[in-house]
Amino acid sequence: MVNDGKFYNRFIYFVVHHFLEKMSESRTISNLFFLRKRETKAAAAKAQEASKEARLVERICAGEKDAFDELYKNLSPMVHGIILARVPRDEVDDIVQDVFISAYNNLHKLRDKKAVNSWVARIARNRAVEFYRRRKLYDELPENLSHKESAKAEASEILDVIREMPEAYKDNLIMRLVEGMTGPEIAEKTGLSHSSVRVNLHRGMRILRGRLGIKE
Repeated sequence: MVNDGKFYNRFIYFVVHHFLEKMSESRTISNLFFLRKRETKAAAAKAQEASKEARLVERICAGEKDAFDELYKNLSPMVHGIILARVPRDEVDDIVQDVFISAYNNLHKLRDKKAVNSWVARIARNRAVEFYRRRKLYDELPENLSHKESAKAEASEILDVIREMPEAYKDNLIMRLVEGMTGPEIAEKTGLSHSSVRVNLHRGMRILRGRLGIKE
């Protein structure tokens, strides 16, 4: 009887242990499944957005002016953010218009219509570079952060600090803080993954606080 009892206890232990292992394995598989499902949905949404932009390009090339107005509405926050991250505020609007004029005139040359977002973003960055080539000016960061006369001066200073950052950080920060775009919207328009945008915003904000002397 004693041996039977020991055997029974071992048997129960084995069954319970095996059951818990299966539960843990099932939970892991379930987590992986939902993670993959979420990534698949995000990829599908991004592909759908790309297809929508591609159809807009086709309509524009076919002569539909309303389609270009829609493309401008969709992409202008991204373009404005990219330009504002690089040039003085009072120059931004003119350069944004120049970017879209250039895009409109050259849309027929775009081979991959689904890549219109990244193509327009590249035009915006090139226009910002050309701005400094023409003027050969650079706004230096203010030395003293403690004596400011207006909120406008402080905002200008923050922009100057952001412009000193690596490209990915400053683009995402401007789109988020100035243009008011959400993380998913930034990811959608730039082609970055949601996780990359989150990392860029987090690291960018940490750098910004540090350079402005703000303790976390």
